[in-house]
Amino acid sequence: MWRRILAITQKETIQLARDRATLIALMVGTSVELILFAAAIHTDIKHIPMVVADQSLSAESRSYLRAFVQSDSFDIVSTVSNQSQVVQAIDGGQASLGMVIPPDFAQRVAQRNATVMLLVDGSSSFTSQSSYNAANAISQQYAVSLVSVAGQTGSPLNPHIQILYNPDLKDLWFITPAFLAMLLQAIAQNMTALSIAREREIGTIEAILVTPIRPFELVIAKMIPNLVLAFTNAVTLLIVGVVILGVPFRGSLLLFCVLSLLTVGCGLAMGLMISSAVQTQNQAQQLTALVNISGMFLGGIMFPAYALPLVLHVISFIFPMTYFIPIVRGIALKGIGINELWGQALALVILFSTLLLVATRLFRQRLD
Repeated sequence: MWRRILAITQKETIQLARDRATLIALMVGTSVELILFAAAIHTDIKHIPMVVADQSLSAESRSYLRAFVQSDSFDIVSTVSNQSQVVQAIDGGQASLGMVIPPDFAQRVAQRNATVMLLVDGSSSFTSQSSYNAANAISQQYAVSLVSVAGQTGSPLNPHIQILYNPDLKDLWFITPAFLAMLLQAIAQNMTALSIAREREIGTIEAILVTPIRPFELVIAKMIPNLVLAFTNAVTLLIVGVVILGVPFRGSLLLFCVLSLLTVGCGLAMGLMISSAVQTQNQAQQLTALVNISGMFLGGIMFPAYALPLVLHVISFIFPMTYFIPIVRGIALKGIGINELWGQALALVILFSTLLLVATRLFRQRLD
């Protein structure tokens, strides 16, 4: 019995040693995931982008702003003149917190009844919570410092904090758009990554080699039916989110459909790249799982990309969900249009073109 067990064990060991792609995925992939998880997960987000409308331009207002910057919780990315411009900056995703300091701020501080309006972007869970808590804490500390200097009691500063788009901070409103983007990318990648690997395993890829079709044409032909199916799935997911889960949809359905098609195309092209790098369906599944899990933490599903270390922030640009999550949240929760989302849309076009060219190039090399 033991001889038979030893013989099969030796056979499995040799077979596993020959499958270097699986060994790399198991040994290196898990280490990479651990590093990504440790670097990406932040419960206390720092350097939150902030836009400011300082209508006072006084020493008191500058001191108040300095307290925000020195805390390392916020970075002033833009200064505007009024509240409407602050809201526009938040709509466009330029900032997660907006501050409006009234013209009479200095006089009100002296009279001990100053007010400041703080607008929080409520479309992202952790960012909203961190922005709200940090802004409230900094304002309280600033008020305490004024009290200690004046030697009086009572708070001279009362911040009015307003959460936009999701005032009740409902978790479903945060999670559903992000998970829609993640599922869309995962489905698209699996479709093409597994289909090519399946043809290679069963031997039908040789039949394609004898046809006059070019690699670029073959890549496009592989994408078209999967594009239709994945897009249909995107619309289905949107209907489920809005009708069943109760997530609001305040923007343009046509814009959502167009940008969903771009995102699906990016996922399909990425799947073709994965299929060109592997030999079996098992390898394709492992590599696709690694890419999807990495994208989940680097693409901004729960934690914003700007909170990542610089290297991981740069890596996040290769994931379609990095651009599609702000698009879905912006269209569904904020009701914004292409004027605010043109940057993400352009990035998706560039990413799709790049992935398609790279996938065609790798597939051509594999055919040669």
